[in-house]
Amino acid sequence: MDLAVLCVLLPLVPAAWGQYGDYGYPYQQYHDYSDDGWVNLNRQGFSYQCPHGQVVVAVRSIFNKKEGSDRQWNYACMPTPQSLGEPTECWWEEINRAGMEWYQTCSNNGLVAGFQSRYFESVLDREWQFYCCRYSKRCPYSCWLTTEYPGHYGEEMDIISYNYDYYMRGATTTFSAVERDRQWKFIMCRMTDYDCEFASV
Repeated sequence: MDLAVLCVLLPLVPAAWGQYGDYGYPYQQYHDYSDDGWVNLNRQGFSYQCPHGQVVVAVRSIFNKKEGSDRQWNYACMPTPQSLGEPTECWWEEINRAGMEWYQTCSNNGLVAGFQSRYFESVLDREWQFYCCRYSKRCPYSCWLTTEYPGHYGEEMDIISYNYDYYMRGATTTFSAVERDRQWKFIMCRMTDYDCEFASV
């Protein structure tokens, strides 16, 4: 093999190898997660759903005080491991009202597979809904809250879950009436690798 070709290809081997985890498919195969891939314009509603069999693993957002103290949003999805199987049902959760603090997890032991939001000029805030999917009769356990995203109101927000052992199940948010912005803590859980009898944990 030509030495020049080898020098070009050799650095690509660890990069390609690093994309694969224990599940036999690209670990960083995100769907629509780039700077220009915002799902909304400021003051615009949106509905985002992961492709079938995928869940949300990354959330990115930028704040614009001049555009109604609103945010643009971007999400990334990843296929769930084969051990979870296919989703057996998906649904939209109840609406979380604008201008209020709230806490919500997917009912029926579901995992977050999308977001829907509408902007309200009167409160300079958004209402939110989670799109959730249930995987057979799997149950969550070892749940925890992330730190606050963004760290301070008005900052850029960027959370990526690299760990396949934990899945996003919901969030709790605080709303600042002064800054007209939210801080999020995401609820992350492991899921059993066997069916359980609890309808909602």
